[in-house]
Amino acid sequence: MLRAAANAVRQLASGLGTSVLALLVLLWLVVTAVTSLVGVGLLMAPAVLRALHALAGRERLRLARWGRPVFAPEPPPAQLRLALADPTTRRELRWLVRHATVGLILGLLGVLLPAFAVRDGTFPLWWRFVPEDANATAVGIGTVHSWAGAAAVALLGLGWIAVILGLAPGMARLQSRAGAQLLTAGPETDLSRRVAELTATRAAALDAHAVELRRIERSLHDGTQNRLVSVTILLGAARRMVARDPAGADELLERAQTAAEMALAELRTVARSILPPVLDDRGLAGALSGLAADCAVACRIDVDVPERCAASAEATAYFVVAEALTNVAKHSGARNATVTATSRGGRLRLRVEDDGRGGADEGGGSGLTGIRRRIEAHDGTMTLTSPPGGPTILEAELACGL
Repeated sequence: MLRAAANAVRQLASGLGTSVLALLVLLWLVVTAVTSLVGVGLLMAPAVLRALHALAGRERLRLARWGRPVFAPEPPPAQLRLALADPTTRRELRWLVRHATVGLILGLLGVLLPAFAVRDGTFPLWWRFVPEDANATAVGIGTVHSWAGAAAVALLGLGWIAVILGLAPGMARLQSRAGAQLLTAGPETDLSRRVAELTATRAAALDAHAVELRRIERSLHDGTQNRLVSVTILLGAARRMVARDPAGADELLERAQTAAEMALAELRTVARSILPPVLDDRGLAGALSGLAADCAVACRIDVDVPERCAASAEATAYFVVAEALTNVAKHSGARNATVTATSRGGRLRLRVEDDGRGGADEGGGSGLTGIRRRIEAHDGTMTLTSPPGGPTILEAELACGL
């Protein structure tokens, strides 16, 4: 909870920067609108529009850094006549007003509340140096003339901390909601965006399929096949030795048996990697419980999937959680992890969270790109939130019936 609140405060502070810029652009826009009545503002209109579009792009990047990627629309026009009829520009104007007001207030609270907590929480350390008639609290109420009063101010500091822990995450979500809703591509571009997404996901699915086939081929060729060749050689040598050296032949047969058992174990591993039989035997809840039991990090499972999903969807969910837990064990330095799976309205939702160091990067070779491709191939979405210091939260959603 403390780490989540700290991340929320940092997110609010970053939003404060763009909200101040939004206020400046909004004031500039108002001045331009007023002066356009006499013709002067028309000359400033293209510059105001460019500033608006640039600020909206900056907000999209900020939201993406905090785990809320926004699908950018086509570049909006900078000409005044076209901009007045452009839906993207109108949505950016609505975002500008909301972010310059609500976003600014939330950003200020995100910065001031920690300052209040530090100021009041440390008040007993320096209250004797405060003038007698000076305000004792951060909100400018009351004076202190004794240690009891100083302790009361310190309790107020603890109250500020409780407010931050309880409200900061919600405030951060509320601050970013306007951008997530208004700065994404609108309904008029949904069809073209959908075609582009399906084209990209189809290509990614084909690539992932080819990669999976190569992985299976390598596993069979480099592992199982070599062990079976070894078994054949050992059996041939034992057959030739059985008459003249029974003890040596027995040793070779024992080695051949060991190699055959290892080849069988590898075949089972390859088979499970194609479609884990535990999904058929125990369902998604049992399969995820097995992954949690085998995880090197203490893992809690919470599954609420009343009905079985399609086999392909369950297999994708299984491999997504398996890869995510592998990343947690190898890279995060976490002590605890939580896996949540729910299904509502024909959609299966997954959430894998750990308390590690954060800083997960899809380009870092940790398998996150493969996870995204698996999910998108099932018409799903993936969101990764992993600020430095953690926590890392991977959220995925895919259709149950594919």
